[in-house]
Amino acid sequence: MTNGPRVALVTGATQGLGLALVEGLARRLDAADTVYLTGRDPGRVAEAAANMPRTGARVRGELLDVADPGAAARLAEVIEERHGGVDIVFGNAVMRVGPDDDPRAVLDEYTQVNNFGTTRLMRAFTPLLRDGGRFVVVASSLGTLHHLAPVLHDRFDGLTTLDEVDKQVAAWRDAVLDGSAAAGAWPGFINIPSKTAQVAAVRALAGERRAEDARRGILLAAACPGMINTPTSGLWWDVSGAPSPAQAAVPLLDLALGPAHPDRYGRLVRFGKVLSWKPGT
Repeated sequence: MTNGPRVALVTGATQGLGLALVEGLARRLDAADTVYLTGRDPGRVAEAAANMPRTGARVRGELLDVADPGAAARLAEVIEERHGGVDIVFGNAVMRVGPDDDPRAVLDEYTQVNNFGTTRLMRAFTPLLRDGGRFVVVASSLGTLHHLAPVLHDRFDGLTTLDEVDKQVAAWRDAVLDGSAAAGAWPGFINIPSKTAQVAAVRALAGERRAEDARRGILLAAACPGMINTPTSGLWWDVSGAPSPAQAAVPLLDLALGPAHPDRYGRLVRFGKVLSWKPGT
C-alpha cells in the first residue's frame, strides 16, 4: 500500500459487522490514516463515529445510501478531492430481511441495496484504488453456483462486465415480482441469488482489471465472514454460539491488510481459504 496516509471506507457501517470493520481498521491503521464510516441515516452515522475509540486512525462519518443511484459516485468525487485516492474499501451495505418478509414486497429495495448498490460502489471506487489497494465485497458462502439449480448456472457464470451482472439481477428480480421465479427454478431464499450475483460481480470486474491490478499489487475479492451472532441472523438460525461481529471481522481485516495473494484475486474467500465457484472447480 501507499507509504503516505492511508484512506479506508466501509459501507453499512453503523452497526454489526460494518461497525466492527471500522473499529478494526481504526485500531490497526496509524494516526495519520482516515477511516470513513458510512451509512444512510445521518443520526446513526454521527453517533457511531462519535463513539469510536480515540486511538489509531481518525474515523470520519459520511452519508452514503448505496440505493441512491448517484450517491457512491458523488462520495468518490469527494474522497478523490480530499485524498487523491483510496486504499481499502469494504462493500458491506446490506438490506436485511426476515423469514416472514414477502420476497415480492421487499425484493426491489433489497436488490437496490445489496446488488445494484454493490456494483455502483465498485464502479465508483475501484478507479480510485491506489497501488497496493484492497476492495472487498462482503458476501457469503451461499453466493456460489453450488447453491443454484444447474439450469440457472449460466445466468451468473462467465459474465464479463458489471452491466451484464446487473442485467441478470434485474431479470431475477422481475421474475420474482411477476411470479414466474418458481417456474424458473429460482430458490425461495432470496439471499442465495443475491449473494451469487455479488460474487459474480467481483469475478466480472476482476476479469477486466486482472493484469493491471497484478502489476499494482491490488486485491479485489469477495469475502464470507461466516455466521455472526446478530439479531437479524437470529431470525433465521440459532446463532447463540456464533462469533460476535468483532470476532467475525478479524479474517476480513486480515484479508484487507495482509499480502495480496494472487490465488485470492477475483475469488470468494472464507477464513483465508478460497471457495469453489461451481461444481468441478
